[in-house]
Amino acid sequence: MKVPYVIDVVERRWLTVYVPLFALLLYLPSLLILLFSFNDGVYVAFPLKGFTTAWYEKLAANDALLRAARNSFAVGLFAATIATIAGTLGAFAIVRYKLRIAKAMTVLANLPLLIPAIILGIAMLVLLRAIGFGNSLWAIAVGHVVVCAPLSLSVMLSRFVDLDPALEEAALDLGANERKTFFVITLPLSLSAIAASFILCFTTSFDEFVVAFFLSGPEQTLPLYIWGQLRFPTTLPMILALGTVVLGATLALVVFSEWLRRRGPKVAMD
Repeated sequence: MKVPYVIDVVERRWLTVYVPLFALLLYLPSLLILLFSFNDGVYVAFPLKGFTTAWYEKLAANDALLRAARNSFAVGLFAATIATIAGTLGAFAIVRYKLRIAKAMTVLANLPLLIPAIILGIAMLVLLRAIGFGNSLWAIAVGHVVVCAPLSLSVMLSRFVDLDPALEEAALDLGANERKTFFVITLPLSLSAIAASFILCFTTSFDEFVVAFFLSGPEQTLPLYIWGQLRFPTTLPMILALGTVVLGATLALVVFSEWLRRRGPKVAMD
């Protein structure tokens, strides 16, 4: 009895050291971005010259930045909507109809997550050019649908697997057809997962750079704007302030999305 106790104590002490170090490794770059976004100086170096919020005030006065943010917002809404619809229908078909090719469909649907982003961007560029689709925000939106659809599929697969099929069978026994059962029973019970999928797809599209780099035209998305501004040292503090805002908003959306995904089934069943 003593040996397992000693091992447990050692593991706990090791975790008390490991977890803070791991968190520091993950979040130190983001904390430095936050710190230097309030620095009253152009150069990113210690010691800090002073505290200022001027870089945040300049964000609201930058028309090019605001236009790029609106473009990213529009692309993200389109990509998240189409990807969530595709992921929801695809996951429902795989889980409920128990297709023979379900595993193959799942693997193929997840391939965009495994392919390097630069290869995917080049492939999307070649495909869209081949069908006469030029570089534009629409092209970026199509590329982001391909990137986001596997994420939606993964979220919705976990939801449909957790849903009790007896609820749908009861509706069918009471005279409802499959379409009505889906819209009256299945869909309402899956709304929290759908919302989580939409938020996850939106944040992924909003932050995506590589595919947008290959498919962009005259109009830029926000990550492309940030990339272009990095060439000018004097704009770096403003970009750090922008990065802090984007990181904070993205973190909040992802946490909210995960909260919806985990809490949804219990709320729905109640």
